[in-house]
Parts: sequence; structure tokens; C-alpha cells
Amino acid sequence: MRQLKQDFREAELSPANLAMCVYVEKLTLKPWEMVEADVIALREAGFSDSAILDINQVTGYYAYVNRLADGLGVELEEFWKELDGENDS
Repeated sequence: MRQLKQDFREAELSPANLAMCVYVEKLTLKPWEMVEADVIALREAGFSDSAILDINQVTGYYAYVNRLADGLGVELEEFWKELDGENDS
């Protein structure tokens, strides 16, 4: 089985996908530090304003859903636990 990369910086990504991952990581981990320059970096990487909005909304949606699940103590399905265990090796 192919080994999955744990850090997007180690993966072979296009410059646009790398810029998107940098933006998503910052929005997820430090949303209070987001500035206009973060959006400009996505535009410079080739993303339209519509695509940037999509990236932002999907990131926000997943943050919301994960916090709901975490806050309610929702357990992962066995499939995800097994997949995570495969990536640890």
C-alpha cells in the first residue's frame, strides 16, 4: 500500500495547491491571524475570488462539523480508525 504523507509540505503539490494548503492551515489553526495578504496570495496562485470563497467555506464547514462532533463526543466510525492505523506504520 502507498504511504500517505502526513504533512502537505512533504507532498508533491502544485504551487496553487500548496498555497491553498497554507491558507487552509492558517485559517484552521490561527483564524485570528488571517489578513488580506492571505487572500492575495491565493489570487496570485491563480485562484478566482469564487474559488477562494469555496476554499474558505469548505474549511469553515469542516471546522464547524468537527467541533460539533468533538463537543458531543461523537466517535469515529471503525473505517476511519483502521485507516488512521494504516497510516501510522
